[in-house]
Amino acid sequence: MKFSIVVAVDRNLGIGKDNNLPWRLPGDMKFFKSLTSNSAEGKRNAVIMGRKTWESLPPKSRPLPNRLNVVVSTQNSYELPEGCKLASSLSDALKICESELAIDQTFVIGGAELYKNSISDSSLDRLYLTEVYGSYDCDKFFPAYADRFKLISMSDTQFENGIEYSFKIFEPKS
Repeated sequence: MKFSIVVAVDRNLGIGKDNNLPWRLPGDMKFFKSLTSNSAEGKRNAVIMGRKTWESLPPKSRPLPNRLNVVVSTQNSYELPEGCKLASSLSDALKICESELAIDQTFVIGGAELYKNSISDSSLDRLYLTEVYGSYDCDKFFPAYADRFKLISMSDTQFENGIEYSFKIFEPKS
């Protein structure tokens, strides 16, 4: 099953600090919601995330609406709300998404450990990367990717809350 990664990184590939985003970019959140929510008619998308990413979502946003939420955890008795699925690995999560009849696209949305497992998976089809032009105090990082991917699209530079960033789309090099 083909899937995509969605991530925002700073210049040092930082993605988070203390289980939170190190920046506040409503435009990036809007892009994320649109990308992961918009699906073919009669279908919905799936988002795969690690347990810590799930726990970092504001309680009012859990589960992410109009998407199948699949949470990867080694805690096989982890409690999730009805309609969410628990997986023990990326492979298990992809199988769950594949078994759902009406899934249009599947996105891995974090965190660091899941990104590390996803970045070299042969089923990875696209990398949607928001590049934040700055360095932030991060304790979680996205794996190095530049040598394995080619840039296929880039937005104009956005400016919000004193921060410059752009949206980039990459595909694996063949």
